[in-house]
Amino acid sequence: MKIAIQMDPIGAVNVNADTTFDLALEAHGRGHEIWVYGPDALAMRDGRLSARAEKIIALKREQGAHVTLETAAILDLHGVDVVLVRQDPPFNMAYITAAHMLERLRPDVLVLNDPRSIRDAPEKLFVMDFPDLTPPTLITRDLARIREFREEHGDVILKPLYGNGGAGVFRLSSDDSNFNALLELFLQAYGEPMIAQKYLPAVRKGDKRIILLDGEAVGAINRVPAKGETRSNLHVGGKAEAVEMTERDQDICDRIGPLLSERGLVLVGIDIIGDYLTEINVTSPTGVQEVRRFGGPDISALFWDWTEGRVAT
Repeated sequence: MKIAIQMDPIGAVNVNADTTFDLALEAHGRGHEIWVYGPDALAMRDGRLSARAEKIIALKREQGAHVTLETAAILDLHGVDVVLVRQDPPFNMAYITAAHMLERLRPDVLVLNDPRSIRDAPEKLFVMDFPDLTPPTLITRDLARIREFREEHGDVILKPLYGNGGAGVFRLSSDDSNFNALLELFLQAYGEPMIAQKYLPAVRKGDKRIILLDGEAVGAINRVPAKGETRSNLHVGGKAEAVEMTERDQDICDRIGPLLSERGLVLVGIDIIGDYLTEINVTSPTGVQEVRRFGGPDISALFWDWTEGRVAT
């Protein structure tokens, strides 16, 4: 296949942690032709979409010498088999515009995840489609409503609606004197509503990341926050560990899986704390390498098995 990956710069990735690199390495090992580009390189002219992209010549798991690229050239995206959308958020107008542009490739090109569904499913809003699975959650810029929410639930988590990777996430206890100052800071820093969520003490035991492929759970890891840290994200010090899925985990996957598959959200990572679903990550979910490292399946191989089958049909 001829594959184009829309991603952050491949030269800067961590080869032992980055899911996009792992997907590219597996595809390269299968002999597929791979091109990489950033969303800023997209261009549309006379209804056709192209990108200034670099073709991968060599790829290996050797940090700092992991990729060799050809000189950038204009790539007609209507002439590839698959476009893999993997750049990190923030979920802003640039991200939304790129999704609108990529939508022009369908149905001739398989775009994963489906750009319209990515656009319609920002992680912290999409999860609100399942209120019975989630902890008490409020999304607003109304400071009075946030104060009332904190009074009702005591400890709360406050975070930006369109952030990622744990950036800007705060735990605020019922007597935290920084509460008003942080609200003011959020209003100044972000133009969108913020999200307040009841703090779940179960997070001390870990935040479970489950990877779904075409709506089916294929692997999971647990991410345990570092001592003195609220966030469990791996790149802010969270520790990955092996974990088994519970009956509740499977029930959550069974509820949301069919909708993910129907919307063309093929590679998705969901976050579960205790018995609650907290996020549905559809843009660039991570955790694939950690799942394999702890004895789980090779999700990159499963992903390309699925993709090759879909392109063939």
